Amino acid sequence: MIEIFQSRDTLVRIFMGLVIGVLGISMLMYLVPGMGGQQETSPDTVASVGGRSITTNDISKQLAQLERTGQHISKEMRGLYVRDTLDRLVDQRAIEYEAVRLGLQVTDQETAEQIRQLLPMAFAGGGVSNLENYAAEVQQRTNMSVPEFEEALHDSLLEQKLRRLVTDGVSVSDSEIQDEFKKRNEKVKLEFVVIKPAELEAKVAVTDADLNAFFEKNKLRYQIPEKRGFKYALLDMAKLREMVHPSEQALQDYYKENLEQYRVQSRVHVEEILLKTTGKTDAEVEEIRKKAEDVLAKAKKGAKFEDLAKQYSEDEGTKNKGGDMGWIIRGQTVGLGEFEQTAFSLKPGEISGLVKSMLGFHILKVVEREDARTKTFEEVRASIVPVLAAQAADAKASEIVDKMAGAVRQSSRTPVEEIAKQFNLETATVAPVSASDPMGTLGVSNEVRDFVFGAQQGEDSGPLHVDRGTVIVSVTQIEAARAAKLAEVRAKVEADYRSQESTTLAKQRAAELYKRVQGGETLAAAAKALGFEAQTSDFVSQNDSLVGLTPMRKLGAAFTLPVGQTAPPISQGTGWLVYRSTERQEPNPEDLAKQKADIERRLVYSKQQTAFEAFQEALKQRMIRDGKLRINEPILKRLISAG
Repeated sequence: MIEIFQSRDTLVRIFMGLVIGVLGISMLMYLVPGMGGQQETSPDTVASVGGRSITTNDISKQLAQLERTGQHISKEMRGLYVRDTLDRLVDQRAIEYEAVRLGLQVTDQETAEQIRQLLPMAFAGGGVSNLENYAAEVQQRTNMSVPEFEEALHDSLLEQKLRRLVTDGVSVSDSEIQDEFKKRNEKVKLEFVVIKPAELEAKVAVTDADLNAFFEKNKLRYQIPEKRGFKYALLDMAKLREMVHPSEQALQDYYKENLEQYRVQSRVHVEEILLKTTGKTDAEVEEIRKKAEDVLAKAKKGAKFEDLAKQYSEDEGTKNKGGDMGWIIRGQTVGLGEFEQTAFSLKPGEISGLVKSMLGFHILKVVEREDARTKTFEEVRASIVPVLAAQAADAKASEIVDKMAGAVRQSSRTPVEEIAKQFNLETATVAPVSASDPMGTLGVSNEVRDFVFGAQQGEDSGPLHVDRGTVIVSVTQIEAARAAKLAEVRAKVEADYRSQESTTLAKQRAAELYKRVQGGETLAAAAKALGFEAQTSDFVSQNDSLVGLTPMRKLGAAFTLPVGQTAPPISQGTGWLVYRSTERQEPNPEDLAKQKADIERRLVYSKQQTAFEAFQEALKQRMIRDGKLRINEPILKRLISAG
């Protein structure tokens, strides 16, 4: 699709920055002044910020939004996600409070203009041209509803105003620019040796006496956790669905009742070449038109359209795909002038003339087209069968599960085999597992794990949901946690021992290498004698990394070390580093004028970020002192444990 549909960067940044934003008012609500926030009346208030409450529901919505974007929130990580979401909501509410206190406002016009810039295709004649298309585009581009998106956008604009108020006075001095220029452009070339403990582990001698001593010293690290075994009776949904065979009449009835979903809209599969004119002068637009006409002429003469798109198109979303926009339906490109009318007037393989839109000049080629129609029963029959089978199986399963629950209520210690026989379920036994292990053939199931490690031996669960269906579980065996014997954990003990000793050995080798160099050997010769290899870097600045190892900013001494001198060993992420300076490249003073504007811009941005973060922290502390910011820790803990 054209860039306006496929380039998601701007909207994604807004979405990710504001995904924890307050949900609420829609576009029309922006036209009504004075729309206020929720007051602190809810018994589920987690925090109060300036008289507005943040509820458990607010946080749950944000967590659900994260999960809709593909972010899995495990039970173990839930506390971290909840607190992070709360912190972000508090920051946002505090910013809103302070902005209002200072008299800052976002007008309806400012909000509408920002939406118009982000989604120009949704506007025609100065207003939203198609509310359904607008809502669909917002959902597709941000995974938000219209109210959520517009609320987030409003909050973003308000924060921008407050940010400008706080940071507009930030500046940098000439000396700061000079220092950053030197960091960017002063470069050194190093000869270095990396000594990695992992590469020395094989050289660590291990005896039984060593392992015994290490094990005795670190016994608390080697505990065998509590383990529990259990039996289960499973209602397998896959097998239940296989037993269901919908009748032909049921299939046809479903087709007739849902005929609307089988209607196919008119659509065309389009390729395009776009030459942009946005922001150009009239003279520049005329030059672009001439260029577009040249490209069109090449296409008409038989040049491969896909190659022309890759060479000339300025639509980043489709350029690398040979201009392929995919399928578009009527109404999808409202706001782009004659674009849609032209696309639907072309035959497969036909190329348009120049099509002008607010974006620029388009050249279109239709690859395929489909007219509006309703799919026949025979076309969709195969897709209806599993739907009805699943519905019937779900109904049958619900009936069986209710009876299974009733059987457990009558006696919570009925043998699993009896329950299985009564309802024709399959049974299996799971050997003792720890709470962190998969639950045997049931895989990872929090429901099963929570029951197994909370029940008494011989106790039956109620029906529990698992990926395969529904189970009744009974604990059959409990092995208490205990200290491990060396024989049980010998492999891990040996691995830990080798890791410890190789780390010590790496430090010793680095010290020995440095000592030999100080004694007169070259770094390369000393390294070779100890079984290592010296490497040579390219010229690197403080903004670079040393051959993918450590950031040079952590090796500040390298830029003051005299050429030819070796620095003492330093510890870094993967082991120990010994290096010497071989060459130094001083900055070219003439380059300062070329880089000054960029350096100043980046330094100002960095200082503005720091200033605004400091402002946010000071604001929250002031609100806490004034009683304007309160956290309800009991409700917060309840929310965390609710997962």
